[in-house]
Amino acid sequence: QLQLVESGGGLVQPGGSLRLSCAASGFTLDNYAIGWFRLAPGKEREGVACISTAGSITVYAPSAKGRFTISRDNAKNTVYLQMNSLRPDDTAVYFCARKEWELYYSDPYYVFPTYEFDVWGQGTQVTVSQ
Repeated sequence: QLQLVESGGGLVQPGGSLRLSCAASGFTLDNYAIGWFRLAPGKEREGVACISTAGSITVYAPSAKGRFTISRDNAKNTVYLQMNSLRPDDTAVYFCARKEWELYYSDPYYVFPTYEFDVWGQGTQVTVSQ
């Protein structure tokens, strides 16, 4: 069974940090680019970051750039999202998803079209609040 499982969410104060993990089972993670998305109450799903199979190419949404870092450890079949300087508007359920084809270049205008992603995790809640 193809599966992605997120972990690492929680409650953090504004300005704090969290590291999310995305573990894969049922397939070999290093054959796929992986993206992170988030869904906040009352808002549409938003792409946050994406990383190529080897980890050499990354793209970020403007809201994440400079604060979030996506990385991967293919030996551990895991992708990470390091989130720093968290703000209340980062509060959301965060999902990782498998991209059907490679991320070939770092496009500053990449819009994270969901049709490119075929396997999704269940999500992990991140709450940024005092």
